[in-house]
Amino acid sequence: MFGLDISDIVVILLYFGVIIYIGIRSSLKIKKQEDYFLGGRKFGKLISTFASFGQATSADGPAGVATTTFNNGASGIWSSLLMLFVTPLFWITSPWLRRLRVITMGDFYLERYGSKNLAATYALVASIGMMGLLSVGYLAVTKTAMAMTPKEDHMLVEAQLTEKKLARELFMLESKDGRYLTTHEKQRLGELRQINPRNLFSHTNEKALIWGICFLVLIYTSLGGLEAAFYTDLLQGVFIILLSVILIPFSWHQINAIYGGSGMMQALGHMHAKLPESFFEIFGSPMVIDFTWYFILAAALVSGTTVVTQPNQLVTAGAAKDEYAARVGFVTGTFMKRVVTIMWGAVGLAAILLFGDSLTNSDFVWGHATKSLLGPVKLGLVGLMLASMMAALMSTADCLMITVSGLVVRNLYQPLFGLKSERHYIWVGRIAGGIFLIGAALITTQFDNILQVLKFIWEFFVIFAAAFWLGLKWRRANLYGAWASILGAFSLFYLIPVLLPIMFPGLRTSERLLKRVKPAPVERVYTAKSIDIQKRNAEILAWQSMDPTQQKAIEKPVPIEEGEKITRQFLLPQKSIFWSKDIKTDASKQPYGSGYIYLELLLLDALGIDLSKNPYAFNETLRLLIRLVFPFVLLIMVTVATSSKTLVAPNRFFIKMRTPVDSRGGKADESILEKRYENPETSQDMLIFKNSNLEFYKWKRKDWYGFLLSWSIVLVILALLYAVVSLGK
Repeated sequence: MFGLDISDIVVILLYFGVIIYIGIRSSLKIKKQEDYFLGGRKFGKLISTFASFGQATSADGPAGVATTTFNNGASGIWSSLLMLFVTPLFWITSPWLRRLRVITMGDFYLERYGSKNLAATYALVASIGMMGLLSVGYLAVTKTAMAMTPKEDHMLVEAQLTEKKLARELFMLESKDGRYLTTHEKQRLGELRQINPRNLFSHTNEKALIWGICFLVLIYTSLGGLEAAFYTDLLQGVFIILLSVILIPFSWHQINAIYGGSGMMQALGHMHAKLPESFFEIFGSPMVIDFTWYFILAAALVSGTTVVTQPNQLVTAGAAKDEYAARVGFVTGTFMKRVVTIMWGAVGLAAILLFGDSLTNSDFVWGHATKSLLGPVKLGLVGLMLASMMAALMSTADCLMITVSGLVVRNLYQPLFGLKSERHYIWVGRIAGGIFLIGAALITTQFDNILQVLKFIWEFFVIFAAAFWLGLKWRRANLYGAWASILGAFSLFYLIPVLLPIMFPGLRTSERLLKRVKPAPVERVYTAKSIDIQKRNAEILAWQSMDPTQQKAIEKPVPIEEGEKITRQFLLPQKSIFWSKDIKTDASKQPYGSGYIYLELLLLDALGIDLSKNPYAFNETLRLLIRLVFPFVLLIMVTVATSSKTLVAPNRFFIKMRTPVDSRGGKADESILEKRYENPETSQDMLIFKNSNLEFYKWKRKDWYGFLLSWSIVLVILALLYAVVSLGK
């Protein structure tokens, strides 16, 4: 049925039944808002770990990493491994989030800056950001499901067959050495990159699948609240780990079945023997236009700064019973994702060898590998994989739904409509969560591929970064500065760039705004493998079939032998400088800018900086750093300029942040806080700079040990990445 075996369908239905049962059981325990939005703050290290792992790991993880690895080789793993270097920081920041003792991140802005309007603004804008975060999971699941349920060629109409033929032509041109492409072929390559033809047509209806998942999450999460979400995260975490490893032995077995031998080392040896060396470069691969070393560092810095400002991070840490459970759960769950990320990359590398000559749309790698490797077994493994992908999506969706529900109820609805019963607020939260899921499903249609959505997520919460970090660590930060940084960043980076092309459609076809980077061809020296010899022989035959005029226009390819040093030229795509979704062509083949405008890069262009000479990744790095620095500079400048209007610093807030949460919780913790409020000088001892406006705390032994241990785990994970890339070499 629809390309699935009956055993696959049975597995999917059984999984759905279990999570709906969990939602119904959890709903019976909900009595008040804290029960629904934070599960009563009762979760220990185990549940907190899987909650952190679940909300950090959506369906975009395996599908996204397999996609970027299939496209770019081993360096594509960085699409999901960017946060590795900032994970040790979570050991320090997780207790702060628990110590806030608030239900939503909007409550933080209300308490710190004393503004209901600022809290409401955060709730509204952050909800949009969370919709974007969820939409990437929706997109990944649909791409995977489509690849698992493909239509055969005889089922396609003529237009679909033609598009599939164009996709194959694009794939063949991109795989050639740039030195041996004719002028016509180079022009054709550029045209096909703009068209971006599809290679796969599926039985699966994308929209129907998205809405089906949306409805299922709505049922079990709206019933059971955060408790249902966290308990299903525990179940779904097991599924996510399972999906991360199940394809690896099957892919290795298939490689050995084709090329001979047995076992892991033999399969890895075949990969190194058959694939070009460029696919095993962790940094600086010429195949990668997005993940250069400097872009990786900039993206890691931005994502590390913004991740703690996301509302779901507060929910994950705030639901823990104490600070230790919060930090252990948060850090351990995050490191679990880093490990499985490398497993996803291993599948992507194996897929290059197995399907590199037949699959032209990399977004379908995970689904195609599942169908090809697990389908013949007929034990429901394809259904298990699809259920696991949905589990990965729903483990994120449920947490985000509760997060947004809390923001809407606490920081939008309650200030507008006054005090109501606890039961009333819970139902409002359920309705708000449903609207959120629907909004995320709608946003999914606004992006072309998984990587575009990932970039949007990394950057979006830079809007709130300055108000959060300086609000915590600089007592002088005031409401005026917070408003300036949030509204300034949101307006310049998102609102105005989106509205301008709508108000002035001619901008999309403006010659100035259609500028592209003009990267010079990249040449690298490698050791020839069997696949290089096959490609060179094909290039020689193609050259021999040309007429003499064409032969003179390009370099004559010469035969090569295995082990010989060869030079290969890579033609990088000429991507848009100013448009978020690149430049496309309409029905009349006229180019136009797609997405929204990057005003910060347009400003640099106006200052006379020729961005077209820079590599695409360098321009992206500049853009990220500008977006990160701008809100901090603006907040500091406005705060200093309005210092005479600043209200008295919220001392109770800072006293609370210096007071660790009592593990007994409830009244015991409240009693300790009251004593600190009565004797504020007792909280001064933990400050490094007592006579300043800075709130930097002295580290205790547990802080140092955990931080250093976290860095040692970072090194272990890097060693694991190196081993996956190097074993069998």
